[in-house]
Amino acid sequence: MNALVIAEHDNVSLNISTLHTVTAALQCNTNVHVLVAGYGCDAVAQAAAKISGIGKVLVADAIPFANGLAENVAQQILALALTHTYTHLLAPATVYGKNIMPRVAAMLDVGQISEVTKVVSADIFERPIYAGNAIATVQSLDEIKVLTVRAVNFAAAGMHGNAPVQPIMAAADSGKSLFISRDLATSGRPDLTSARIVVSGGRGLGSSENFRILEPLADELGAALGASRAAVDAGFVANDLQVGQTGKIVGPDLYIAIGISGAIQHLAGMTDSRVIVAINKDPEAPIFAVADYGIVGDLFEVVPDLIRELQCVSATQEAA
Repeated sequence: MNALVIAEHDNVSLNISTLHTVTAALQCNTNVHVLVAGYGCDAVAQAAAKISGIGKVLVADAIPFANGLAENVAQQILALALTHTYTHLLAPATVYGKNIMPRVAAMLDVGQISEVTKVVSADIFERPIYAGNAIATVQSLDEIKVLTVRAVNFAAAGMHGNAPVQPIMAAADSGKSLFISRDLATSGRPDLTSARIVVSGGRGLGSSENFRILEPLADELGAALGASRAAVDAGFVANDLQVGQTGKIVGPDLYIAIGISGAIQHLAGMTDSRVIVAINKDPEAPIFAVADYGIVGDLFEVVPDLIRELQCVSATQEAA
């Protein structure tokens, strides 16, 4: 019996969320395979082969997978599930994984367990409910378990393996969708979901122009920029920066929440952060209840002061 991890990638590089998902898969089953479905994706397959603990990499390299269309990738997973002895099918709980795995579960007529945060046993899992205020322990009696994994709750697997790479027959194009175009937001900053430090702003910043005062702070810290849903809904920043229950789930070493009140939906996306710093002028803001360190003050005074202090530290280090 085996577990299959669906690799997330862009045909060039392997997304780190795959490494976290492999760790979860190894807790379900000691024999783990990785599926790379793409086009011209040999570099991804070779990277996947280095993941510690996996048995082999299955590569479906064909035009229908060039753009990661969920319908086509789901067809490939289904074909493998029906012809191999897979007990677990896992993907990261990212936009990529959430788009594919419900289709797989529906085609297999099994239940999906979403946002798994802990593997208790091969058929028992923990997942958050009620915006993270409670943890449900769920047992699946399905012959094949379909799971999406919350990456921040599992350590990334190492890259010291040497698994064989096996080409497989690609599933045919489903014909259910057509790729038109993709608009990608480009940034020189770290990816939000994998960044070690995240600086997030909320509605307290007041405008998109004011939101920019966070950029020098993020640059000094080498941090990713994030935002609350309130800031996104107000049009301060694009929705790809949203952190929370309906946005991205993050778990950095340091999370700095600036002008964020701490609505339950936002907390659901960042409470796994190792250290949380909150800056808010309201001493009763809910964010302080989860913060390790809190600064009560006007963010328009506190943030520039922080930037100046960090610049002084950087200058001192360079001089030394």
